[in-house]
Amino acid sequence: MGSPEHCVASRTPGQRVIVGLSGGVDSAVAAHLLIEQGYQVEALFMKNWEEDDEPGYCAAAEDLADAQAVAEQLGLRLHTVNFASEYWDRVFEHFLAEYRALRTPNPDVLCNKEIKFRAFFEHAQTLGAAQIATGHYARVTQDAEGLLHLRLAADANKDQTYFLHLLDQAQLERALFPLADLSKAEVRAIARRLGLANAEKKDSTGICFIGERRFGDFLARYLPRTPGPIMTPEGRVLGEHRGLAWHTIGQRQGLGIGGVTEAAEAPWFVARKDVARNALIVVQGGNHPLLYAEHLLGEQVHWIAGRAPAAAPFDCLCRLRHRQPLQHCTIVGYDNKMCQVLFDAPQRAITSGQSAVFYQGDACLGGCVIQQAD
Repeated sequence: MGSPEHCVASRTPGQRVIVGLSGGVDSAVAAHLLIEQGYQVEALFMKNWEEDDEPGYCAAAEDLADAQAVAEQLGLRLHTVNFASEYWDRVFEHFLAEYRALRTPNPDVLCNKEIKFRAFFEHAQTLGAAQIATGHYARVTQDAEGLLHLRLAADANKDQTYFLHLLDQAQLERALFPLADLSKAEVRAIARRLGLANAEKKDSTGICFIGERRFGDFLARYLPRTPGPIMTPEGRVLGEHRGLAWHTIGQRQGLGIGGVTEAAEAPWFVARKDVARNALIVVQGGNHPLLYAEHLLGEQVHWIAGRAPAAAPFDCLCRLRHRQPLQHCTIVGYDNKMCQVLFDAPQRAITSGQSAVFYQGDACLGGCVIQQAD
């Protein structure tokens, strides 16, 4: 299986490392593990969104308080930084542009590349650190030629390589993932044993750094509403949507068209966006053929190694969303910008703007942004 490799989760104990302390239990335990391994550890709390709406959706103040409590318990110096400007310019503007283009972006992927493993590292350098660490569930190994490989974490349910697939060799070289070999249950057990204040804190969800909120209301602050018909593939109008940008392929909830036919027991799903007619095309039943495709065209292709693993065509595995079981596929063609992917089995709800992430075995190869599926 290629050159022998070794884990690089603990590269050089004794050196200075800055841990991104989010206020959550994962980063707290990551900090503790690095201290145990002999690193000189300090922590950094990143505020990346200005809270300008009602309380409860972007709880940066609460997260900071939790980070401060953990830092005090672990005896860490805690730095704070505001990356709101960088987040807006590098992540959120792209997020909005994708929605204007009627695509469904994944801001967590770009956030990792541009904020957590770029802006964070650049700031850590000014604090005298050569490496950073996070509470991500992922593993890094290095082969005999010195090439770094991003690999699945031990906890398959928590593995976050899907969100890290845009990292490159330089970013992997300066990053540590102390939770690589732990399950979430083990992480919480360590936190309880240490008596950490956030040992039982629930995992964060929602948009990266923006938090949990009523998404439709949030999006309406930045994009105009463009109502249009909700239609069947045959052209029957069932209702009205608030704007194509507010919907995604495969969506079931929030359509407002339940009970419009005699077969009301079968739910409706978004299958297409007809831009020319500003129409949302919906189908009845979760296994409708229009929800499936065998082929996708991807853009903005990125390989973690800096190059593809083989000349096309080559077989690999693919994940179209976080936690989706790995799917067998063939990369039938690619260049520096585009790739064509053919799946062994039809895939449900392939969504433009989302990421298709490629694997061989447990190694994450990189990925692309889905342009279209057919």
